[in-house]
Amino acid sequence: MPTRTLLWLIPAALVLGAGGFAGYYFLLRKPPTVVTPEVGTALTRAAIPVPEVKFTDVTAAAGIRFKHENGLSGKKLLPETMGGGVAVLDFDRDGYQDILFVNSCPWPGHSGGARSTPALYRNKGDGTFEDVTEKVGLNVPLYGMGVAVGDYDNDGYPDVFISCVGRQRLFHNEGGMRFRDVTDSAGLGGGADLPNCSRDEFLKWADPIPFGSSATFLDYDGDGKLDLFVCHYVTWCPKVDLAISSTLGGLSRAFVRPTDFDGSQCKLYRNLGGGKFEDVSEAAGLTVTQSDGTGPTARQRPVAKALGVIACDPDEDGWPDLIVANDTVRNFFFHNVPGPNGTRVYREEADRYSLAYADQGTPRGGMGIDWGEYLPGKFAVVITNFANEPNTFFRQAAPKSLRFSDGALAVGLSGPSRQLLKFGAFFFDYDLDGRLDLLTCNGHIEPDISTVQAKLTYPQPAQLFWNTGDPQRPFEPATPAQAGNDLFEPMVGRGSAYLDYNNDGAPDVVLVANGGPARLLRNDNKLGHHWVRLVLEGDGKRSNRSAIGADVTVEAGGQVYHRQVVGARGYLSQSELPITVGLGKTARVDKVTVRWPGKDAGQQVWTNLNVDRTYELRQGEPEARPVAAKK
Repeated sequence: MPTRTLLWLIPAALVLGAGGFAGYYFLLRKPPTVVTPEVGTALTRAAIPVPEVKFTDVTAAAGIRFKHENGLSGKKLLPETMGGGVAVLDFDRDGYQDILFVNSCPWPGHSGGARSTPALYRNKGDGTFEDVTEKVGLNVPLYGMGVAVGDYDNDGYPDVFISCVGRQRLFHNEGGMRFRDVTDSAGLGGGADLPNCSRDEFLKWADPIPFGSSATFLDYDGDGKLDLFVCHYVTWCPKVDLAISSTLGGLSRAFVRPTDFDGSQCKLYRNLGGGKFEDVSEAAGLTVTQSDGTGPTARQRPVAKALGVIACDPDEDGWPDLIVANDTVRNFFFHNVPGPNGTRVYREEADRYSLAYADQGTPRGGMGIDWGEYLPGKFAVVITNFANEPNTFFRQAAPKSLRFSDGALAVGLSGPSRQLLKFGAFFFDYDLDGRLDLLTCNGHIEPDISTVQAKLTYPQPAQLFWNTGDPQRPFEPATPAQAGNDLFEPMVGRGSAYLDYNNDGAPDVVLVANGGPARLLRNDNKLGHHWVRLVLEGDGKRSNRSAIGADVTVEAGGQVYHRQVVGARGYLSQSELPITVGLGKTARVDKVTVRWPGKDAGQQVWTNLNVDRTYELRQGEPEARPVAAKK
């Protein structure tokens, strides 16, 4: 055991005693006094003034009344503290972004009052939303976790996948009118469901129950059809959970740590067409194990404790790679490479390319994840981590390089992000100056954490980092005076997403709480910055209709902006698919280049687009279509 770890075990043991240490370790993970080594240094410079762009809580005015149900049993079962996600989609194709909240439910045999289901809010186009969950057939009780959206059958309407504790679900969009559960016919059952039993029987249940987390659609083999990648957290069942001794300060029970469970396996389902999927996880190289002993008979233990995934293409070869944020074990980098007989497979190479760890071989508590261009031509992966661990910021060494290093300290994220427990995360350009900013949604896992760590609270404020554009230290924390009090109202934050719900060009924010109400925050940007909004649609043959995986380059006023159409991002969530590029004071778009996803998809160019407009870019069509949302 490293000397650094031994030194802080001693005071922890003195405070808690042996019986209370396990739970307390999970709360702390690392001593807050340890400075983790990072590449680069935080260069001292005067703070760059953050522009005033206020976010206003419009949840009630917009008619959103969703409250997450986490199924609290009084036993502190691990899934109860993990929360749920949120997805943005235009399910009826009326030009306005709708919101789907993932919900959990009471455990088998537990009374839970009102029936809890996912909730779909239709955007009415006048600043308000309508709850259409029952109308569209999504009023299905399940212990939901993550969500992914994509048009898997290329019929023009986005479909919905929900990962669960228990049996995962796939819902087919029936022409924007209803959703139909096609899980069984699609071959996506994914294991056992929650048992139908009494409360006592459930708490003694010893068979593993699937514990899905984040998921994303992507076309990994370039055949024009969306495949599905699903993260799984740990191998879990109630009996094992309750058998683990875990206390808070040696007194009440604490949520157990993921290190007390075996890992799990991520899953990849290949789209066969005709509404069918096939589990190709092992054949495609996604099975990651480690030997529990030596010799040929040693048990192969699954490694993954996956909570976040982002599909991206760091080497720009046109094939989507996958980066997985794992909790208390090393991260994964699944590199998309040629396989036998013209197939595509993944090689797990996180350690080779320095994506496995930020702390010299010591894993962090990885939760949410995103990928983006943080400075012109410079890309990075952000991973949110546990309390007393800073955000991880893996910077790419050079364009097309697969070499990375953690630069959270150098870019200005390390110190401000260390104390909070971070879950949701995404890059977005909230002030429309052309630079990607960063938001994290935060909240602790323990309601009584302040009894053992006075500086920590259960509800926590979100963090917003404005991108200064200064290479010496690109990120500056925004304050309530600059971004408004509403954004920083403490909550037990989990999933989060961005969307332009009122079609004014400025990205708005939705935040989800564990066991609490969700919040919609309107972006009241009054800086006068220009923008262009691009809605991409593949032809459904060479590329998927959702255009997930498309690479977009926008050239305007001498600047070049790189963006990607991405499925899920952050924690258990998915933001909108349309791409909004902020242009600052530039009043004309010179050129837009789209590299369509798919092995034979090619690229297209459009020129001379007006600013402050939304355009539809369809594969194979030479004209960019100005679009106006229908009311």
